[in-house]
Amino acid sequence: MTFEEVLDQAIEMLRRRGRVTYRVLQRQFGLDDAYLADLKAEIIEAQRLAVDENGTVLVWTSGADPALPSMSAQPEPLRGIQAEQPGQVAMVHVTPRPGDAERRQLTVMFCDLVDSTALSSQLDPEDLRKVVRAYQTMCEEVIQRYGGHIAQYLGDGLLVYFGYPQAHEDDAHRAIRAGLGTLDALTALNARLEPRTEIRLAIRLGIHTGLVVVGEMGGVSRHEQLAMGETPNLAARIQGLAVPDALLISAATSRLVQGYFTCQDLGMHTLKGVATPLRVYRVLQASTAQSRLDVMGATNLTPLVGRDAELTLLVERWAQSQDRLGQVVLLSGEAGIGKSRLVEALRQRLGSEGMTSIVLRASQYSL
Repeated sequence: MTFEEVLDQAIEMLRRRGRVTYRVLQRQFGLDDAYLADLKAEIIEAQRLAVDENGTVLVWTSGADPALPSMSAQPEPLRGIQAEQPGQVAMVHVTPRPGDAERRQLTVMFCDLVDSTALSSQLDPEDLRKVVRAYQTMCEEVIQRYGGHIAQYLGDGLLVYFGYPQAHEDDAHRAIRAGLGTLDALTALNARLEPRTEIRLAIRLGIHTGLVVVGEMGGVSRHEQLAMGETPNLAARIQGLAVPDALLISAATSRLVQGYFTCQDLGMHTLKGVATPLRVYRVLQASTAQSRLDVMGATNLTPLVGRDAELTLLVERWAQSQDRLGQVVLLSGEAGIGKSRLVEALRQRLGSEGMTSIVLRASQYSL
């Protein structure tokens, strides 16, 4: 992204939340210290939209929504188009206008702190605030790592969207990985808290995927972008079924991630206010599957069609490498045209020749 696009998105994040730490901005946009300093100067001094607090937090001070220059300069449907070099894929960022409502397929996660009432009786209010803030910061770091959006802080609970404001093709996967990552991070947080406070935090997590309408809600003085429909309610009900430190998902979410995670079927449950019983699963851990081909297995693949020439070329390059003529082949193309399937066909063809296959993948969840 260009500096202007990062600036626009940082301003929008700050406007929604009111307060954003510099650390979160660096994680969200992958900024180094110099880039962050330029961003602060533009927001605080040039635009005068926020003030610095203790050198660690940006605090929103503008009463009205900021006029984002790059947005107003672009045609309304498509904003922030970037294609700097010939042949470069244009990146299109579409930002909903305030007041607009959208129909979205959303994965919603509820995260709730267990026995918070008992916790408040054990700690001084100031110590309780520090503990809850540490818990919220931990959750926020993990959720942002997987592209989630914290829609609301509900006391000691969090309402999280995966698929809004930015949608991904694997939002259900991201939500579950965020849930498992939060449980892992909680173990580390407890290791720091227990020696000092003699308390141990526990959480419950529930996830459901379905259709929602996302739009601005609230009165004159406060506005929030919230998802309306059955999906958030079901996610909250599923979270209520979980035992401490457990992540539960619905059957709808399970179908989208089948094979990527090891799950325990907890059977059908009747949820309060829901007429139809719902099947619920507990997510135990991520599986070793890294792609759709891993999940399907070689025996369940359909025949490869229309790629004889490409497969023949790859086999020829392999034969040349066996004659000690080093070969490197770059296979590129648009998503979904069958690149991984072609590589799998080559691996099957050469499997009987004692070929050693080494697969390296970059993590799409790392900044």
